Amino acid sequence: MRAAVVTFPGSNCDRDMAVAIEQVTGTPPHRIWHGDSELPDVDLIALPGGFSYGDYLRCGAMAARSAIIPAVIKAAERGVRVLGVCNGFQLLTEIGLLPGALMRNIDLNFICRNVALTVDNPDTAFTRKFATRTTWLPVAHHDGNYYADDATLDRLEDGGCVAFRYGEPVNGSARNIAGITNAAGTVLGMMPHPERVVDPALGPNPGRPLFESLLESIG
Repeated sequence: MRAAVVTFPGSNCDRDMAVAIEQVTGTPPHRIWHGDSELPDVDLIALPGGFSYGDYLRCGAMAARSAIIPAVIKAAERGVRVLGVCNGFQLLTEIGLLPGALMRNIDLNFICRNVALTVDNPDTAFTRKFATRTTWLPVAHHDGNYYADDATLDRLEDGGCVAFRYGEPVNGSARNIAGITNAAGTVLGMMPHPERVVDPALGPNPGRPLFESLLESIG
């Protein structure tokens, strides 16, 4: 699996993402700077967590104007898998690859802890290797409260586009949504951080099945 990890000013999970991808696939991903305008021929584009451009204006709003974004959108339109985690999820909504928006957490606090998750749709390119429908992953965000209007939420649920839900209320997200895909199932945005729990040296590695799912689906 050929992958690329895009780094923006203020990204702080790009190395974690690159290490996780290499550990699962055996191949280091291309490291792409936000100012680049072209992507290599890859099967996966990862948009990592962090605080791109310091979250000025709105999370992901300035990163959405980066030179690399047109290439990301074109690749996604061709069916290249795109994974956006935390700030990457916020960016995916800003550039229109996923619907909705990420707002301030309902209690206005930064949340940093492990959370219980439900794999809502186990039959996607990102979830097929999860052995059970329940798992956990760490979160670390201030703006993870997913919002969309009821018609959009109904469409996401009816189309099997809700990939993950929180097992309990965490940040005010509509219908406890923690991660969604596009209708084609090729783009995933999620607030929890699977890349932080992949290395066996850290103990349990519940994030690994997501990357194993991608590896299996892409071949």
